[in-house]
This record gives sequence, structure tokens and C-alpha cells, in this order.
Amino acid sequence: MPEGDSVYLVARTLDAKLRGTRVRRSDFRVPRHATADLSGRAVLGTVSRGKNLLTRFEGGLTLHTHLRMDGSWTVLSPGKVLPRRMEPDIRVLLATTGGPGLADGAPGPTAVALTMPVVELVATDAEGDVVGHLGPDLLGDGWGEGGAEEAVRRLAARPERSIKVALLDQRNLAGIGNLWADETCFLRGLHPSTPVGEVDLPPVVALAARMLRHSVTVPGAYQVTTGDTRRGAQHWVVGRAGKPCLRCRTTISVEAEVVGDPERRRTWWCPRCQPAPGSAGARGAAVGPGL
Repeated sequence: MPEGDSVYLVARTLDAKLRGTRVRRSDFRVPRHATADLSGRAVLGTVSRGKNLLTRFEGGLTLHTHLRMDGSWTVLSPGKVLPRRMEPDIRVLLATTGGPGLADGAPGPTAVALTMPVVELVATDAEGDVVGHLGPDLLGDGWGEGGAEEAVRRLAARPERSIKVALLDQRNLAGIGNLWADETCFLRGLHPSTPVGEVDLPPVVALAARMLRHSVTVPGAYQVTTGDTRRGAQHWVVGRAGKPCLRCRTTISVEAEVVGDPERRRTWWCPRCQPAPGSAGARGAAVGPGL
């Protein structure tokens, strides 16, 4: 599943290329909205909310999409078309007029949603129905207005839960995926199964927010947690099963995901830097920043 920073960057691309354009043709290839037509409506913009995308249109309509594991948005320049082999994957097509550098009425970019598992048209004033359950967005404008404190409060509400599961729960804080959960746990010296009640939560939340914001704002830093952009050295533990820890040289462990169990995702950790709860070496102390 895409991480929150991935979705944020998709939203930024859609917003930059579609905002201010007008839909000249829409094609929804999902049963629920097969007859929907957005033709003539101006595109007001696109924002992300955790791992959700909200594209707003003139007239009070919002297109809610969620990439899940394999969904994607592609924006084609005027006159460009998708390869024919990709036609079966199209779920939404929005052909526009106008746009940056283009005259009103001139053919504009075409946005195409591919293999999109979640496609919903909702009233803009009812967006809360589809994203209102989410916790504070680590990349949202309101994060600095009590977002971190609210995230800590929500995480602490279930002290028996493992820290990784709690971090992945979008109802606690929105935007953390598997990569950021495992890398955050490593950098805080926490075994992923450590109960929330044994964790100093404010530093964990602050670190996660800092890493995601670094990922989307610093050129070349996208999803690099070690500060080293060389292949194989970009992450502390994720994807490094069987390889030596970049800090202590202990072999990195991995636990496979359990299909159908959202609380049993594939998990990487260093047995020495992140000792299991209750073990002699367990400490829950940070092993140092990676950014």
C-alpha cells in the first residue's frame, strides 16, 4: 500500500496539472458511477488526506480515490494517449481543456486512474463521510495545530496494542505505511511488537512526522531514511532481511505478512538494536536520527 508521502506527491502533481482546467469528457468505468458525467465542470484542485485523494470540482462534487496496493494516476500531455494494452486497467478518465500555458478551450491534459480500487463521487461538503474517521494527517496543513498531540492521545487509547500496528492504524494518525512504521521503530530502538503502553509516544510521533515531511520537501530524499541514496543503503531495516544492520552488523530479521490479517504486515527489525519486549536488552531508547 502506498505511503502517505507517495499519495501527497500524487496529489501535488494532479493539483498542479489539473487545477483551473475544465472537464470536456469524463469516463467512469466502475459500476457505481458508470453514468456519471463531469463534463463542463472546472477542476478546483486536489488534496491528499492520509492515503486518500480528493479531487474537487465546480458545483460541489468531489472525486474520492484510494490507491490501495496497485492503483495509480497518470496525467497525459495534450494529444498523448495511453498504450492500448493499458485500456482494460482504466477506471476513471478525465479529459480537460485549458490549463497552465494553454488558452481557454484548448485541449488540456488528460488524467487517468488505473486499477483504482476505490472510486467515489461525493458531495464536497460531505467529504467527512469518507475521510472523517482518519486521525491527524502528518502532511496536512493542520498538523502543527494540535495534530501531534491528538495523534498521541489516539495512540495511547489502546496501550495493549503493538506500536507498529498502532502506527499503521490510519484512525490514529494518517499517512504512515509499512516502510515508515518499521523505519520509525528502528530509529526509536523499539521492537515492532512493543506494547504502546511501554512507549514514549511524543518522540515517536514527532520523528514520523519529520521523516515524512523530509521525504516530500527535500530533493532526492524521497523515502530515504538513512541519508544515503545508494542502492541498498537507503533504509535501515526495510528490505534488508538477512543483511547486516547498518549500525551494529547484526543480521536483520523479517516476519512475513499474514494474508487477510491487516495487523500482521511484513515486518523488518534488528534483533540487537530493537530487542524484543521483556528481554534483557529491551530499552525502547532511540538509536539516533537517520535524517
